[in-house]
Amino acid sequence: MRQVFPGVFEEGRKLYTVNSSRGMQLFDEDLIELDGKEYRRWNPLRSKLAAAIVKGLPHLPIQKNFRILYLGAAHGYTPSFISDIAPDGIIFAVDFAPRVVRDLVFAAEKRKNLFPLLANANHPESYCNITGAADIVYQDVAQRNQVEIFMKNCNVLLKPGGFGMLALKARSVDVIQNPQGIFLAAKKELEKRFTVVDYRLLSPLQKDHAFFVCEKR
Repeated sequence: MRQVFPGVFEEGRKLYTVNSSRGMQLFDEDLIELDGKEYRRWNPLRSKLAAAIVKGLPHLPIQKNFRILYLGAAHGYTPSFISDIAPDGIIFAVDFAPRVVRDLVFAAEKRKNLFPLLANANHPESYCNITGAADIVYQDVAQRNQVEIFMKNCNVLLKPGGFGMLALKARSVDVIQNPQGIFLAAKKELEKRFTVVDYRLLSPLQKDHAFFVCEKR
């Protein structure tokens, strides 16, 4: 098992994290035992962050004790792997859909550092008193104003020098415009407020998606 980043491992071109809830499967993922540790397989077809790593992400700015704000948590697949990477941190997992937050609550029952929040990511003021300032803001929100939501949350809640990670879905912004044009326009907008330290396309693992890593100045 080769370490790719702290908390992220690779074996035979497959990604894994160390299972922080030993013996428990949250999403029917494969579990393997090696050198006294249990690893969970992380599927890049189900996670934009995993896809970014497979596509050559040069730096993963998540440390094991970080406070992380995750916007668009859905059922909790990627947040659960981030909870493995940051076992001593806190992950606030935000979603506005009661149905998926219910599933997220079930996942959080097996993760001591994962906290679901039923909230609208368009309004960070509604949960800022709960989350406090974050070391990482991660966003996977498939809405037309994805970049605006991301920048708003980073401006309000991301610590100076902290990192924002944005999984941008082009077809949610505009179904007609060329995705490459949408991504370049987003990059230009992000650079007004942040330092874009990495930008990469996620196709074919995640169609019409790009991944940005930004540092708050």
